[in-house]
Amino acid sequence: MKSSCFFSILVIVLAISVSFIIPQTNYVKTQYLNPTISPLLSHILRILGFNRTILNPSKSASTSPNLLPNHCLLWMAPFFSGGGYCSEAWSYILALNRYSKTSNFRLSIAPHGDSDNFQFWEGLPVEMQKLASELYQTQCRPEESIAICHSEPGAWSPPLFQTTPCPPPNSRFTIGRTMFETDRVNPEHVKRCNSMDMVWVPTEFHVSSFVNSGVDPSKVVKVVQAIDTEFFDPIKYTPLDLSALGNLVLGSSSEQLNPRNPFVFLSVFKWEYRKGWDVLLQSYLKEFDSSDGVNLYLLTNPYHSDRNFGNKILEFIHDSKLEKPINGWAPVYVIDSHIAQVEFPRLYKAANAFILPSRGEGWGRPIVEAMAMSLPVIATNWSGPTEYLTKVNSYPLSIDRNRMSEVTNGPFKGHLWAEPSVDNLMFLMRHVMSNPEEAKSKGEKARQDMINKFSPEIVANIVFDQIQGILEKLD
Repeated sequence: MKSSCFFSILVIVLAISVSFIIPQTNYVKTQYLNPTISPLLSHILRILGFNRTILNPSKSASTSPNLLPNHCLLWMAPFFSGGGYCSEAWSYILALNRYSKTSNFRLSIAPHGDSDNFQFWEGLPVEMQKLASELYQTQCRPEESIAICHSEPGAWSPPLFQTTPCPPPNSRFTIGRTMFETDRVNPEHVKRCNSMDMVWVPTEFHVSSFVNSGVDPSKVVKVVQAIDTEFFDPIKYTPLDLSALGNLVLGSSSEQLNPRNPFVFLSVFKWEYRKGWDVLLQSYLKEFDSSDGVNLYLLTNPYHSDRNFGNKILEFIHDSKLEKPINGWAPVYVIDSHIAQVEFPRLYKAANAFILPSRGEGWGRPIVEAMAMSLPVIATNWSGPTEYLTKVNSYPLSIDRNRMSEVTNGPFKGHLWAEPSVDNLMFLMRHVMSNPEEAKSKGEKARQDMINKFSPEIVANIVFDQIQGILEKLD
């Protein structure tokens, strides 16, 4: 018995070690989805909770070549990274898989772009893991393929960092799917965009910024992102217990100070300056104190930094010279543990309002997820979110005196992005809290807009029509 337990522990340790030793770019492809996995690795994957059906070759792989469509849509993206491009790529794949009008092209996927995240793969529903396996095993010859490179242009061939080359040489038609959070596209990326046959961007904001930066207007096409409104459906879920997940980093527990249920503001973001966490904290801490019966929950993760978010918040308060209210700080909680994708609807269900005072967004995935869950949303009225934010379905956050600020470091140094208004955010947060019926109405309208404009069926039709137009030209 002891030897059996020891072996199980050893196998788990080995699996974890392998996930760090093997280069992440190839790990999912060669280990997770390879149909010829060794018995030992199969055992490891079963211990870690993987479904055996994922390890078997797809039934479609045995289909006679004569029965297969002549064309193949090869979607190359960071399907296992857990980042923005990852979630967006999955939204398209799931939409096409569910709502494809015809079978005149095969659909295949391959990893490309950002590095892979073991926890993200573990947190995917089994159905998505199985679909990934099946689509990965679908063979595409370059000469019959429409290749989509779904990543930032620096990953396109020749890539500026280690990743799977995209598009594959001799691809019949090439599409770059990308976006940026600033007011322009840098010259190197413009050059790479113009090397593609077509460039898909998510919003009118990006159509304008790409064309103004020098990308050939005839190549730039708006293809909005899908939001799974069946998965993100508030009637299907019960709320997560946020108090069990969040670490109190400022103030006192509102349960001790106020017997009524606190009003919960939620924000989801990477801990980077672009996301406007400083604007959010300043607005919240200036507008509320411990007597207001509010909680702010921040679901965050590091971005080129450590995980000591509590210290970062305290340092920000000190550096900003914010004065502690007489009644004490309004509570701030940080959730920095991994939350599986299947739990995100319950996360949104636990909040009363969602806030993201970002300086720039490509699309704003957490914003549309919250809107699909009928949450009232406060988000900066600039860049990607202008595609779906209205005064009827949300609370668009104004830019401070219409002021743009310059990016001071990183690859987009010298570009411009928005400076969200602290004063307007203070007003909107108080307004949402004080007007629950209006906020509820906006949340309901938000969900209807997500269903009518960005649901998987709607977006699948948009993508399908684009692909059909390309195939007609090729034939």
